[in-house]
Amino acid sequence: MNLLKNLIMTAKGERKAELVLKNAEVFHVFTGEFIKGDIAIVEGRIAGIGNYEGEQEIDLRGKYVTPGFIDGHIHLESSMLSPLEFARAVVPAGTTTVIADPHEIANVMGMAGIRYLLDATEDLPLNVYMMLPSCVPATHLENSGAKLLAADLAELINHPRILGLGEMMNYPGVLAADPMVLDKIRLAKHKKIDGHAPGLSGNDLMAYAAAGVQSDHECVTPHQAMEKLRAGMYIMIREGSAAKNLRPLLPMINAYTSQFCCFAADDRHPADLIAEGHINHMVKVAVEEGIPVATALQMATINSARYFHLEDTGAIAPKYKADLLVFDDLEEWKPCMVFKDGVMVAKNKETLFNTMAKIPADIEHTMHLAPIDPAKLRIAAYGDTARVIGLVPHQIITKNLIMKVPVQDGFVMADASQNLLKLAVFERHHATGNIGVGLVQGFGLKKGAIASTIAHDSHNLIAIGDCDEDIIVAAKELERIQGGLAIVAGGKVLGSLALPIAGLMSDQSVTFVEERLSFLKKIAHELGIYDYYDPFLTLAFLALPVIPELKLTDLGLVDVDTFALVPVMVEETSSGKGPC
Repeated sequence: MNLLKNLIMTAKGERKAELVLKNAEVFHVFTGEFIKGDIAIVEGRIAGIGNYEGEQEIDLRGKYVTPGFIDGHIHLESSMLSPLEFARAVVPAGTTTVIADPHEIANVMGMAGIRYLLDATEDLPLNVYMMLPSCVPATHLENSGAKLLAADLAELINHPRILGLGEMMNYPGVLAADPMVLDKIRLAKHKKIDGHAPGLSGNDLMAYAAAGVQSDHECVTPHQAMEKLRAGMYIMIREGSAAKNLRPLLPMINAYTSQFCCFAADDRHPADLIAEGHINHMVKVAVEEGIPVATALQMATINSARYFHLEDTGAIAPKYKADLLVFDDLEEWKPCMVFKDGVMVAKNKETLFNTMAKIPADIEHTMHLAPIDPAKLRIAAYGDTARVIGLVPHQIITKNLIMKVPVQDGFVMADASQNLLKLAVFERHHATGNIGVGLVQGFGLKKGAIASTIAHDSHNLIAIGDCDEDIIVAAKELERIQGGLAIVAGGKVLGSLALPIAGLMSDQSVTFVEERLSFLKKIAHELGIYDYYDPFLTLAFLALPVIPELKLTDLGLVDVDTFALVPVMVEETSSGKGPC
């Protein structure tokens, strides 16, 4: 009641505000205008915009003020940073709110992982809301560290920072009306249900939307986005480190569609966060590509807030949170000041907060790898025709290639000279000893192996290389450092980055992670991996069996189109003239 009274009295001008940002060009999201005025702030809330006096005043003459930016869908874990270091990376860039889907750590640790992220983000100078993971594991075609049913998720569905059900990747389960999938949808019926449906169209898309799925971040063409908009779904335009869909999707933005679109990073690495930024980078690109400034700012702020029913976020208006960005110009989109709840938390790209973080011991010991049997890495050859994962530059989709492969002593061989490598996924949660093995074409690696415990979404250990020996050395290095990234050549470890928090995140600073990651990428590219690939991010998505066309899990090769395990080798017809 005291806050309410203070807001009213301050808004009327009968009481000085605690803080007034004077003479600013204030962006009004509801009208799309910049209008000069003072912003009066009381107890972290905006009392009014107009002509005000304050106990403290900051003259912003000639500067522009917008609401803080919102990321509509991100996985904190994919930044490889602890929650605190993630905040230190994105807050100076102008992000004051994120909606996180913790399904990465949930696939490793289940509900304990979700609770860790909730606790670790409680006191950050960043609004961190979450969606409960809908698919742990993502499919029945892999083993993860946990399995979450609707009854498990029910424990947290009413948490004040839980906004609903995270990306429903199991769209085949939705279309088949799988009882366990429907139980999760019913659990979240009074909240939001996010989607994940690459390429879904026609009647299947109608069924997906009819189930209650309300958004999608997997569109790669304007046609796909328009079809989903017509189905009543919000479009989260993604610009991550792996999937870059912003520019291709901008042509579908117009006066009618823009209000149902927002920005999302999904997965963004430290190098991109440092070099380009976060949501501010998406605003910059959108404006450069011809989207009106007002439209881009609405997509970065109020559109996400409205979709998620964040009634006090995303606008500069009375009673809204004083989450504000100050810009010198509307060209570079690098805020010179960032306010969170009326407190300046970043200035000139530097953070002004010193929150401390403590990492529970059980979060740092999640590697349970069985002794590796080299025989399990062999691919027995019957014939010389195989299914091969074909990489697609700048995309996380792959091709299902049918091609001739080299065979020696009855086994399929990798051949770097033909750009053909071996891929292996080791189960690392329960020490089962499962190893899925396949082939990849188009990566460019000439010698050695790289490995990672970031392998979407079950986050087993994934490795790619030109020989089994280096793949095994890389896997053992990751076991030694309790998860992370590694590069090996000639039986020697050339470099590694420890990610001890669930095998996904570092306990070091954002600067350390970025520098070490840059070093590893440099080595990877020197070993031949094509420059247009982020080596480890590309590798991570080769294990995701919900993105077409061909992927690999610890259980084997997955044909995503048929949602089934398939053998690496292709049987020949009775005439011996090709695959049947």
